Amino acid sequence: MWRPAAALPPQLPPAAAESRLQRVSRFLARALPLCRAHTVEFYTRGLWDRLVAQRPGAVLEALRRPLAEASGGAAERWDDDTFSSVFCENSKKLINVHLFALAAKSCSLSNLGVCTPLEDILEALRGENQGTTGIKTDEFMNNKKSHEVQVMSELVVNIANYCDIKQVIDIGSGKGYLSSFLSMQYNLKVYGIDSSNINTNGAHERNRKLKKHWKAYQSRGKANLKSQRLEKANDRPVESEIKCKAINEKPLINDRSLKSQDHMAIQDLVPSCGFTGIATCEMSKQTKADLVAWTQSDERKLSEEVLAVLNILPADAVEVSSSQRNCGELHEEEKARRKMASLKAKMSKSSESNLYFPLTSCITSETELGDIITDLEDCMMVGLHTCGDLAANTLRIFTAKPEIKAVCSVGCCYHLLSEQFENQEECPNEVWGFPMCQYLKDKGWCCGRNARMSACLALERVAVGQMLPTESLFYRAVLQVIIEEVYGVTKSDRHVGKTFSKSSSFVDYVRKSLKKLELDDSKLPDSCIMDYYEKYKHRMNELEAFNMLKVVLAPCIEVLILLDRLCYLKEQENIAWSGLVKLFDPVKSPRCCAVIALKKQSCF
Repeated sequence: MWRPAAALPPQLPPAAAESRLQRVSRFLARALPLCRAHTVEFYTRGLWDRLVAQRPGAVLEALRRPLAEASGGAAERWDDDTFSSVFCENSKKLINVHLFALAAKSCSLSNLGVCTPLEDILEALRGENQGTTGIKTDEFMNNKKSHEVQVMSELVVNIANYCDIKQVIDIGSGKGYLSSFLSMQYNLKVYGIDSSNINTNGAHERNRKLKKHWKAYQSRGKANLKSQRLEKANDRPVESEIKCKAINEKPLINDRSLKSQDHMAIQDLVPSCGFTGIATCEMSKQTKADLVAWTQSDERKLSEEVLAVLNILPADAVEVSSSQRNCGELHEEEKARRKMASLKAKMSKSSESNLYFPLTSCITSETELGDIITDLEDCMMVGLHTCGDLAANTLRIFTAKPEIKAVCSVGCCYHLLSEQFENQEECPNEVWGFPMCQYLKDKGWCCGRNARMSACLALERVAVGQMLPTESLFYRAVLQVIIEEVYGVTKSDRHVGKTFSKSSSFVDYVRKSLKKLELDDSKLPDSCIMDYYEKYKHRMNELEAFNMLKVVLAPCIEVLILLDRLCYLKEQENIAWSGLVKLFDPVKSPRCCAVIALKKQSCF
């Protein structure tokens, strides 16, 4: 049954969320010149002297401690007066790197106090129900994806149970990692929607292979459970005999006991869904009463979960030994058994159970889900690393469609967001990815693509020693100088791509890149290429220092985008609870924060 949002952890009030957003936006408004400068242009056009007062070495030294403390401790509080010491009022240059780092840290998710702890919301969603131990995903996915799917699926299934819904729509489902796990592990009916037909076909094939693996995994689990139960039975023979005598006057023989344990092992492999196995030596009168209740209930109440269980259970798993039957109850039990057998026969007409349906469709804010999903019912929307505008559109669809009762969205690829105020052209009917909330719209706030690209940098990874690819950036920057000065090219629709990883030297890199850009490299001798290399080599620490400044700013830009989305949800009248939840280990998965919301009970 659906439970009121009051049972959930306290949420950040709308005014408090907007106050945090104002604080971050004030800081970033002063730091925007640094955010918006492209790494290559910053290096090649001499922007360092225009934007930073201190030398690169001093900046790197000042940033070492803040980077080492990236995930720990509370930052010092700051206000507008303190912040005026960070940048020069006249030249707008960065003059105090230490205060700059502290101000950036104070605008991080942890120091703003805007996140609801994952443990708190899981505990509230579960209520009195205990968490289930599911099959681990590390056998089917790499470490990063396994971590993401394991954590997010647990949250999603608890939200679904809390809202009493069985249907999940996975937006931007890609290869179906999350979708297939939600359907197989938790028996949720999942529609995975992706704009790429290649991804959808890949998801179909991967799901087919995964089902084979899944059955083998369940068989091993069944054998392990059977072995464990046999050991327990041998350790407690007297207790087992007493329990059996309580049901039947004479003890059950070993064959029957083993068979019952086999059935118990099977039922324990299936996630809890309201169905209880019957073929055990500990069957009680309450179990028989449950069978009668099942028979008398409307068939429509049998969920997709139950139908999936019937596909897994052996034919005799719901039969009761004749020696255990009471003649007065035989008729009702037989009716229940036949009803289950009939349902199983209907399901067996399909070659395999279809609780996960990969679909191809481009999702926009105007998408009518009913046109894509013919049996759309009360559901929740999820998105694991939905790119660019897709994350914003997911929230807009959630607020607009009455069938969608909850949303759990983790965004990524901020550089692909469309911005309302980035271009000066008026497009009044356009729906933009940023900003979403009224406060930033009223301010005409614009990040710019380079700033949004910076938001994708991973401060926590840098803090643990996973440094940025400075040398490859240096190669790309000097290449930019060459193609501008030698070839007169300032813009091109072509891309260099991952040429650096395939190159043996700087000369090799330049020649391969020129060919990709369709520029004639024959008029450029090796000696000329190396002259450019030597000319800029001594300034490489400039490039490194600038990248470190952008890494420090990265969490602030991401927070601005996340708070924009949260404040948008706070503005909606049909939302009962909304918040930001840090789901993943940021070193394993840098885009680790989910936007979560549940609608009011009146919307159910």
